[in-house]
Amino acid sequence: MSVPPETVEVDFVTPRHLAGGGDPSWITVPLHRACGWSHGNDPLMPRVLLSSPDQKALLRLAPDPEGQWHWWTLHHAPAPGQPAWYASFGGPTPVELIAAVTDTLTDPDPAANAPTDPYEPLRQIAWTPSVGAPGFVSPDGTAYVQRLDNAEGKPGAWYITATLGQGRPVWQARFGEHTPVHLVAAFTTALTDPHPVLRTAGTRRLPTYDPKLVTRRTTNVLVELVAYALEERVQSLAARHTPAPTTPSPPRRTPPTNGRGR
Repeated sequence: MSVPPETVEVDFVTPRHLAGGGDPSWITVPLHRACGWSHGNDPLMPRVLLSSPDQKALLRLAPDPEGQWHWWTLHHAPAPGQPAWYASFGGPTPVELIAAVTDTLTDPDPAANAPTDPYEPLRQIAWTPSVGAPGFVSPDGTAYVQRLDNAEGKPGAWYITATLGQGRPVWQARFGEHTPVHLVAAFTTALTDPHPVLRTAGTRRLPTYDPKLVTRRTTNVLVELVAYALEERVQSLAARHTPAPTTPSPPRRTPPTNGRGR
């Protein structure tokens, strides 16, 4: 008697900014296994610390039951021509959006045509200018992207906020004013991606089940396929750091000798 394949119930959720945080390993495992980020080991602390191979970037995940605004923080040391910068993400920020930032940060060869205007992905899908503050708001009114001026009146930090309307915030992402703009654009590009995100039973903590705001399709998926999604992601990111094989030069042929010189 054959044993039926094991399945797990999952939700496919849109829009992704209201899909809940998801599985943190979607970010941490590829950084460690595919990008060479090292991690500390402190079993007494409920946190994760990952540092880049050059020790210039530090990602910290510290869940805080009393607050939701700074579960994830990414700090980067100054570089030639680039001041130090930071980004922070609230606990319910979907991991797919944060991963877009870390994937771009660790890309050894970022695409030349990668978006550099964080507002451009929003304009392309009919986000509209927000009223009363600079920035853009999603068509359903549940997400805002803003860049506020600093104390000197110059462009400052970026704020991306998901809400349920009526002043009920779900999560907020913040990018310091010196954050490379292409990293902010990577976040807004992922934010506007229309494809649903997957949430399993262990990560199915949606901020709302209101069918007017969230579309949720529940189905059974093979357990091995769910597990392989992360492994496939690791392999894909690792391939970026693997040099392409070089084509060996054909061996030089020694001209035949016939006993006569030229």
